[in-house]
Amino acid sequence: MENISFESSDRIKLWTRQHKNVVNQLNEHGVYRVRKEYILDKMDTISDYYLNLYDWYSRNASKIVPRPEGVIYPIWLSVSHEMMLQPTEGTVILEIEADRSEVIITDMDKWGYIVNYFYLPLDSEDEEKHNEELRRFGISNELSLINGDNGNFYPLLKNKVIKSWERLFEPFDNQSALLQATMWEIRKEQVVNIIHA
Repeated sequence: MENISFESSDRIKLWTRQHKNVVNQLNEHGVYRVRKEYILDKMDTISDYYLNLYDWYSRNASKIVPRPEGVIYPIWLSVSHEMMLQPTEGTVILEIEADRSEVIITDMDKWGYIVNYFYLPLDSEDEEKHNEELRRFGISNELSLINGDNGNFYPLLKNKVIKSWERLFEPFDNQSALLQATMWEIRKEQVVNIIHA
């Protein structure tokens, strides 16, 4: 994979797979923003699960890059051509060039902990300490702290898990991390190429 450097440039190239109707929205309105109904439609029966995650992400990410008025949810993007989602039927890939100041870059592995409602450890030693704490309390399913009754019985442990997620926004090593990006909106003038399925 290509080396990606975000610190040395004011501009960044990104890719995002979207429904083909997004092109119409960009042409008609000059901007695309994610709406709740898009998530409900795409995620179907697991939409509540993702909406809870996206609500948490949006609250915290907006401390880094403020959300424009009226924006609720982020748009997810790939930071390299090699890692971009491939076009599928009914979708397009938008190639974007944006100001770096409008983009939030995060580590995909860290996001994976959050998506699974797991504690995001500092390192392997911290992870082992956390797992030992779970064993001491007889918690075999960490998900139950956030998405089940165990969070009611162990509120401090639940809060510890949620607080750990803030590490998603801490600095990372550009050379080793699998990276992803979010933006609050895509403006028509940022689109430099459209790849059709």
